[in-house]
Amino acid sequence: MKFFAKIGEYKPCGIYTLGHFVLMLTTLLLIALALFYALKKDVDVAKIIKKVTVVIVMMEIIIIGFKIYNNGWGNINSYVPLYYCSLFIYAGILSSFAKGKLKRVGDVFLATGTIVGGLVFIFYPATSLPDYPAFHLVSIHSFIFHGLMIYIGLLVNLKNYVELKLNDVKYYASLVGIICLLAIIINHLFNSNLMFISDRFDIFLLRDIYDVMQGFYPLFVALVQMFLPFYAVYYLRYLIKNKEFTKIKKWEHSVIPN
Repeated sequence: MKFFAKIGEYKPCGIYTLGHFVLMLTTLLLIALALFYALKKDVDVAKIIKKVTVVIVMMEIIIIGFKIYNNGWGNINSYVPLYYCSLFIYAGILSSFAKGKLKRVGDVFLATGTIVGGLVFIFYPATSLPDYPAFHLVSIHSFIFHGLMIYIGLLVNLKNYVELKLNDVKYYASLVGIICLLAIIINHLFNSNLMFISDRFDIFLLRDIYDVMQGFYPLFVALVQMFLPFYAVYYLRYLIKNKEFTKIKKWEHSVIPN
């Protein structure tokens, strides 16, 4: 059956093909509808995060089992959840079930890293569509997973569930840094490339960076993942809020005489 086929049994969908655009547009439409509903209703964001976390943990268990069953234990790159987007799972668990600073770690990543990671994948799904057909368990799983990433990231921000501060970067960077370190250790032991941090990954940008950076590549990739997504989302939020504040002040000056 095509939906459960092993890698290589059928022609893969590829990137920027009709199948990719169908999956991408469908995912974005469903995100928009879910956000529209959530913003119109008085939803409990914490409960939504907890429910989504349970769903993605179950999804990850299923996809890990599927890949091991079909491809064996040998290639841990294919099933060990130690990639940037895998942090969605760990952040969701921390946000839903931890307290204090550990909960803050999860909340901060959900408000920042999920948006960046999810969008990058949706527009460039290099870990699924180059290997599998569009209508395949791995492809559908990956778009649902990353669609939920974007949904939670936008929901958290639009509902102001997390009030980001500049020094929250320490929470974000600590989570990403720990996973990077763990990935490097496992990569060294099993000759793998988790987090795409230890070796050349054959996509246009990382491939070229690796060729230039060589021995400094792991440090470069770790630092980029540890800081760039946080600052990108933080300052985008700042610009949007500052623009809204300016509009409000202009409106007040126009309707309230001096």
